[in-house]
Amino acid sequence: MKVVNDKNRALGEMMKPISNTLAALVVLIMTLGGSAAMGAITASLDRDRISLGDTVRLTIIATENEKLQDADLRALSKDFEIVGRSTNSSTSIVNGRMSQARKVIIDLMPRRVGSLNVPSIRMGQNNTQSIRVEVNPASATPTGEQTVVFDAEVDKDSVYVQGQVILTLRIQQSINLDGGSISELKLDDAFVKPLEQHSFQRDIDGRPWRVNEVRYAIFPEQSGTLEIPAQVFSGRASRGRQSVFDLGGGGQLLRRSSEPLSIEILPKPSSFTANTWLPAQSLTLQETWSTEPDELRVGESTTRTIQILGEGLQGAQLPPILFTPIDGLKYYPDQPQISEQEVSDGLVGIRQDSAAVVPVRSGTYQVPEIRIPWWNTQTEQLEYAVLPEREINVAAAEITDLTTEPVLPATPIDIAATPLTNPTRHWLGGPIWPIVSAISTLGWILTLLYLWRVRRSTAPNKPHAPDTSAEKQVFKQLLAVCADNNAARTRGAIIDWIAAFKPKASPVSLDEVAKLLGDEEFTREIDTLDTCLYSSDQDHWDGTSLADCLHRLRRASGHGGDETAEPIKLYPNGD
Repeated sequence: MKVVNDKNRALGEMMKPISNTLAALVVLIMTLGGSAAMGAITASLDRDRISLGDTVRLTIIATENEKLQDADLRALSKDFEIVGRSTNSSTSIVNGRMSQARKVIIDLMPRRVGSLNVPSIRMGQNNTQSIRVEVNPASATPTGEQTVVFDAEVDKDSVYVQGQVILTLRIQQSINLDGGSISELKLDDAFVKPLEQHSFQRDIDGRPWRVNEVRYAIFPEQSGTLEIPAQVFSGRASRGRQSVFDLGGGGQLLRRSSEPLSIEILPKPSSFTANTWLPAQSLTLQETWSTEPDELRVGESTTRTIQILGEGLQGAQLPPILFTPIDGLKYYPDQPQISEQEVSDGLVGIRQDSAAVVPVRSGTYQVPEIRIPWWNTQTEQLEYAVLPEREINVAAAEITDLTTEPVLPATPIDIAATPLTNPTRHWLGGPIWPIVSAISTLGWILTLLYLWRVRRSTAPNKPHAPDTSAEKQVFKQLLAVCADNNAARTRGAIIDWIAAFKPKASPVSLDEVAKLLGDEEFTREIDTLDTCLYSSDQDHWDGTSLADCLHRLRRASGHGGDETAEPIKLYPNGD
């Protein structure tokens, strides 16, 4: 038997490189196949509103094998003139995967005023999406012998208090400048946020001008009149290099001032009676669940995420989402995420509120609607952003019976009533049937051991967890510290549980545990836990998602019923 085991072990060692190679090839093929399936090209404009005579930049990005030189640009000639073209490429590595992006950048000048369409462009087997751009009449042009013009404008003459107004400072130059600066914008009773700058070319009377736009989003904090003082631009005309020893510069100092501007700040309308004043161009609510709530069972959890998007608002202006308590559902709110995204019209405020939802009883639940009032600055009306009411059904906890009932014969056999064929036959002086029975029993045992070995070898990636009371107790303790959101204690609890879950392993670090389990989601949760452990913000760690992952791993190993037998213990603070 030992010789057979040694041979099997040697054969297994010989097969490891082959298995690993095959696995690597499968992963590579799946990766390449997935990448090819996801290959696409995208197109975007740097602005969606321009003036006649201005240029707009079209950027086409190819992420796979499309040949940029094969791009068919003939459709652009209907409404645009191509005045410049360039290409570049970049390589990035995210989560160990390398991707390459190649760009073609095209400067376009519109041929007419109006709403023009940048058509779809074909590249290989893919097409870009079409894009609309608004072309306004030509802007005020410099006159006389001017070479540098500096002016300021706002997108509206009046705005509601706490609403958004866009200030644009524009430098137009027909000569080269060695550097330049604009005075700092200082406004009382207003919040100012710099936006992305734009640079483009403008053709005036057949003469090329370089245009640089510096933009600000301004949010007045008091009604009345907001005064924007004159802004000052300073730059030095470039005189070029006279020799190889000349560093350039030293040209004439140029100084230009813009005209001061006044904006009327309107008060909050009396018809708006809500607590949170939200003057926006649009306001929307979006909702996602990490697991569909109708698929939940008692003791399981899902994360409900609600996102508010306010166009023309800061993220800090958006109100928090209050999750209405529901009898039978536990809510564990997470820290909100607040940010802004810049678009062509300014800012879009974003607020995201999340909460883990854990049902403690089965049944049907009514999740109430969420209604947020806001003021539409375009229609001058009160409106509501709404998430409608929904009904969810929670099933009872799934109990997995780990015991197996013995298979009994259809007809009971009475050994005593069954005569022996040859009762006088003996083996070594005794009856032979006890020996035959023992050999048969031993054969069945060896057969079962062989089948167990074959099953184990055909499923090498399935984790195995011994069914011991010690492991159950340690696992419950691990869930308890996860429910308490105790990052420091969770680390030690994971080490203790894995020692009972896989007795033959002896990991001493979370990285070793992650390698042992070989689960991507668990690895991500461990990375999050590590980040929290080595930061000063341990108090805000949420153990809900880690507990969900542990539940899944343990159920996959055959332990599906014991952890939900007493769901209240996972959340000891009651229902």
